[in-house]
Amino acid sequence: MAYQRIRQPKLSDVIEQELERLILEGTLSAGQKLPSERELAKQFDVSRPSVREAIQRLEVKKLLIRRQGGGTFVSDTLWKSFSEPLLDLLSAHPDTQLDLLESRHALEGISSYFAALRGTEEDFKRILDCHDLIAKAQQQGDLKAEASAVMHYLIAVTESAHNVVLLHMVRSLAPLLEQNVLQNFELLNRREDVVEKVGKHRAEIVNAIVSGEPDKAREASHEHLAYIEETLLDLTREESRRERSLRRIQQRKD
Repeated sequence: MAYQRIRQPKLSDVIEQELERLILEGTLSAGQKLPSERELAKQFDVSRPSVREAIQRLEVKKLLIRRQGGGTFVSDTLWKSFSEPLLDLLSAHPDTQLDLLESRHALEGISSYFAALRGTEEDFKRILDCHDLIAKAQQQGDLKAEASAVMHYLIAVTESAHNVVLLHMVRSLAPLLEQNVLQNFELLNRREDVVEKVGKHRAEIVNAIVSGEPDKAREASHEHLAYIEETLLDLTREESRRERSLRRIQQRKD
C-alpha cells in the first residue's frame, strides 16, 4: 500500500487561520488595531516573516487594513452589510420601526436563549457590566447614552450565544437597532411606569441568562419586546387623538 506524504502546514497559513477565527468570532472587532508584527510573532512563537505573510494575505481578502505609520487594523467595514443610504431610508419611515421591533423578537429571543445555554462566566460578567451601564445612563437622563448602552448589551448577549452568523446579523444592523432603541425611548419616557417596567423586564432577561435558563431567557425577551410594541402602539394612538383634539380646538377658534 502506498501512503501519501503528510504535509505540515506553513506557519503563515496557521497564523492566517487563527487571525480569521478571532475576527469571525468577534474577539478582534471591526476597526480594532492589531498588535505589532513583533508582538504577534512573540505571541504565536513564530518568526516575523511568517506573521507578515499571513497579514498580507488577510489584506488581500480585505479583512485587514494597513495604515501608513498607524499599524494594521481589522477592516472597519467588515460588518456593514447595510449601506448608509438604505439605513437612512429605513430609519426615515415610521412603519419600518415597528417592522424592526418585530424582527428583534427573532434576533434577541434566540440570542438570549443561546447565551443562557452556552455563555461562560466571562460572558455573563460582560452582560452584567453592560446592564449596569444602561442603569447609569438612565439615572443621568441621557437617552442617547442609554440607547448606546442597550446596543452594547445586545451585542454582548449575541456574543455570548457563540453563533457567528447571529453576531454578524446583529452587528450589521447595529446602527439601525440603536436608532430604533433611541426612538422607542423618546416615546416610552413619556410614562414613568413604562420606563420602570421596561427596566424590570430587561433585568429578568439578564437574570435568566446568567442563571443558565434558556427557555426562560427567550420567553422574557419576547415578553419584553411585546410590551414595548403594545405600549408604542398605544402611545401612537394617544398622540393621534391629541392631534385631532388640537385641530378641533383650533377650528373653533377660527
